[in-house]
Amino acid sequence: MGDQANGADLKRVNSYTWPSGHVAHLTEGQTGALDRFKKLSQQKGYYDPGNEKSPPSHDDETLLRYLRARKFVPTEAFNQFKGTEDWRKEHQLDKLYETIDVQEYDQTRRLYPQWTGRRDKRGIPLYVYEIKSISSKEVSAYSSGKDTKNKSTNKSTPWKMLKLFALYENLCRFVLPLCSAIPGRPNPETPISQSNNIVDLGGVGFTKLWNLRNHMSDASTLATAHYPETLDRIFVIGAPSFFPTIWQWAKSWFDPITVAKIFILSDSNMTSTLAKYVDMDNIPKKYGGTLDWQFGDLPFLEPAIANSLNWKENIEQKGHKTLPLGPIKWQYDNDNRDLVAIAIGSENDKPRNRVIGALHPQTGVARLALSPGRADNQALFRATPAQIPAVQDRKPATASMAASSNASSKAETTPATSVQDTSTTGASTGSVQTGAPRGGTSVTRYEQQHGTHAEGQMANGTPATTLDGRGEQQAIMEPNTVGQAPKEHPMKIPEQAQQTTIDQAKEMATHALEQAKQVPTVVMSAVGMGGAKQEEHNVAEAKKEDPAVNSMPVQNVEEFLRAQSMTKPASSVPKV
Repeated sequence: MGDQANGADLKRVNSYTWPSGHVAHLTEGQTGALDRFKKLSQQKGYYDPGNEKSPPSHDDETLLRYLRARKFVPTEAFNQFKGTEDWRKEHQLDKLYETIDVQEYDQTRRLYPQWTGRRDKRGIPLYVYEIKSISSKEVSAYSSGKDTKNKSTNKSTPWKMLKLFALYENLCRFVLPLCSAIPGRPNPETPISQSNNIVDLGGVGFTKLWNLRNHMSDASTLATAHYPETLDRIFVIGAPSFFPTIWQWAKSWFDPITVAKIFILSDSNMTSTLAKYVDMDNIPKKYGGTLDWQFGDLPFLEPAIANSLNWKENIEQKGHKTLPLGPIKWQYDNDNRDLVAIAIGSENDKPRNRVIGALHPQTGVARLALSPGRADNQALFRATPAQIPAVQDRKPATASMAASSNASSKAETTPATSVQDTSTTGASTGSVQTGAPRGGTSVTRYEQQHGTHAEGQMANGTPATTLDGRGEQQAIMEPNTVGQAPKEHPMKIPEQAQQTTIDQAKEMATHALEQAKQVPTVVMSAVGMGGAKQEEHNVAEAKKEDPAVNSMPVQNVEEFLRAQSMTKPASSVPKV
């Protein structure tokens, strides 16, 4: 009853298939939940409804992503929303996206799902992730990279993850607004806020999949937390023979709504299934379509997109229109009210601010906010002519932006304001009740040591570290010493009975099975879909690793897995 009182539509939570649950397609209960979510967020200082002179801090479609992720329960949606806003502020996500090195960005792009430049039949962008093309050497170089410019290594999120989130920023700040702007799609009144993904496992042996599991799962926990509901469908192609059997075990961990989004395709039904959702011209040749695009290529922009842009510079690959390397953002040109695409980031330690082209607004097509985080000023909605280079030789665009939600419409009529530093975008304005500091974290522990015998003794040199079976550093700290001064004598480790060889074999087999069952979760994590029914599955289950298993030859794990597959009949894959 509590969830229902908070706005959950308990009668219809089994599917939020687009456009259900999105702008202009809300039930009465969902509309009420959105209103309560806004009021709660405003009371806590995380949402500004705006006025006739300024737009709201967040557009409705962005807020609805959090509500859909939390079954339209406003209190739960707010907790996730607050966590994201605090996280964006801590790591200055907008500033990172504006300043990331173009080559570092492209290095990251090559290791994760890539936009083909095409859309499905509903106008939702199509991404491809080809696991076979990911090399261990590239992953190692990417993971060991140091942040020397943004000092992000001092933050709670490692630099390699922040580089990954620059890709999510590109999805939310460039690709989705662009796809929302193109006319001729179904439900043009609803912004595009999700993507489709083909996950290609073809030619990937168990050994490679196992060795890449940590890299692919990097995206899961934080992406699910901070970019919820940005994935629509996942098509798993080329799955190895053992995958269907494991999927029968693993899919019970996923939310039913998530399971409904996942299609495991065989060679026989791959092309026919994809063709139900994507035009053949937009399906890569490798998967039975006619599109000349391969993993690693820049986007091959479909004609409807390429012809909609009033290009300032001609950018081509393989003889067709494409986009430059690195991050891109949209801004409004005050003179013509155009959406202007600007290549940003840094090259050779110098910021770039290069206009690619523009879209001219017209009515009839929905508009999405230009940042997934909070806009503390109007810089993300509009910029003055002096701050955006003029687009030369302007010609009437064949497609356009449209009148949008009330928030964006108000931004169109406001006087131009100077562009301010957007590094604080994502921060909250207004008072937020913080309360007493939480105990248990390093920072608060240091503060609590002030004036005591332990002052200054825990800030450096602790916790101790050791190398695990994969050669990665792991922290070691005795639980009873957290927050205390170091003890003169180490704690005694109680003696344990030695395991017999049979016991060890059984334990290793059990751990091998548990980890093998995680393979489907890792595959879904590759595109940022954690999707477990409960958050503890994302953390506790994913962390259930043992040095003995990690150091065990991967062939032993594969043999055990195949033995399980032989003794259990593979159930039918999800119907499509």
